[in-house]
Amino acid sequence: MISAIANNIFQRAIEDYHRYDDIDHPMENPYDSQSLEHLLYLKCWIDTAQWHMEDVVRNPDIAPEEGLNWKRRIDKQNQVRTDTVEYIDSYYLQQFHDVRAKEHARINTESPAWAIDRLSILALKIYHMEQETKRTDVDQAHIASCQSKLEILLEQRKDLSQSIDELLTDIASGDKYMKVYKQMKMYNDPSLNPVLYGKKQ
Repeated sequence: MISAIANNIFQRAIEDYHRYDDIDHPMENPYDSQSLEHLLYLKCWIDTAQWHMEDVVRNPDIAPEEGLNWKRRIDKQNQVRTDTVEYIDSYYLQQFHDVRAKEHARINTESPAWAIDRLSILALKIYHMEQETKRTDVDQAHIASCQSKLEILLEQRKDLSQSIDELLTDIASGDKYMKVYKQMKMYNDPSLNPVLYGKKQ
């Protein structure tokens, strides 16, 4: 099942990142560049780097100019993340290209790749919440609270994994069909953001 493959790849990407724990460390993707596995590893590496960018920008002592620079970097990273999700959906569109949807087929609330996006973020939450349960500089109440949250996150991963596998099975059988809407982000587009195109006037 794809969820088991994805979860293993996400775990590997997160652990690989934390061997260096450096936002700027170059990614070394171990999977064939034409494979779905390559895209999944890339997706989670992007998410992991962005997770740590978000930590940095929330430092209350950060200088305003530095904070703005990080915010702009996060915006660029988020665009890369969105593009990668769309690459994953393109993979599935190609995979299911010859599937004929049944008359009763239904569309899902989100595409396979956006569900996988949630699974990648969940892997990060699980990793970092587990790290909190291993801290030695906090009291037992903190450990117990984080352990309780970790158990809920693990249950969420189980449920989401099952849902993704069922969605892909339903698409493959024609009981559901894919319909992908490209993200039409406006704030990064100088022709659509009035603050940006207004500067040209």
